[in-house]
Amino acid sequence: MTLPLILASASPARTKLLTDAGIAHTVMVSDADEDALTAAAGPVTPAETALLLARAKAESVAATTPGALVIGCDSVFELDGTPYGKPWEPAVARERWQLMRGRSGVLHTGHWLIATEAAGTHDGGAGVGHGEVTSAVVTFEDVSDAEIDAYVATGEPLQVAGAFTIDGLAGAFITGVQGDPHTVVGLSISTLRRLMAEHGAAVTDYWD
Repeated sequence: MTLPLILASASPARTKLLTDAGIAHTVMVSDADEDALTAAAGPVTPAETALLLARAKAESVAATTPGALVIGCDSVFELDGTPYGKPWEPAVARERWQLMRGRSGVLHTGHWLIATEAAGTHDGGAGVGHGEVTSAVVTFEDVSDAEIDAYVATGEPLQVAGAFTIDGLAGAFITGVQGDPHTVVGLSISTLRRLMAEHGAAVTDYWD
């Protein structure tokens, strides 16, 4: 039996990736407290942070969703060894872009896939999980202050890791990507395929 696939993320970019890849799924937003989890984790690398948060999202949804495959994802941008999540504030986004312009950074996306047990089983829906981090190097144009201000004013960079989206307006400011471009959007389809295989599921079974 093919288990339903649930995306434990509010990201419209991630659900669009799955939809464009023809992968049938539903969305259930996780209630994991990302700030608290990051603080409790102590000193971890940006890649480890991405996997930690992806796992937390998946486990949060899996706990109440029996008989499903639940995929959690989280992205963290790294520049000079420093992790950057969502800037939230325009001034923070502007400062980030002033640091990034004309340079390259690494976007890490953590993936965690859980196959939950059917309703009525002994563990109440929790199941076995597998995870993987994929990373891609992103190179930025040496954009002007005026271009940065115009981009920040759109609001797009405020709620995305690293303050940019390759599949949105910031595509004009990105000169290259080394690695899986889907990783930069926030969910590697090929990584999802591998994780599905760990659970005995085939991505082709989820094509619409």
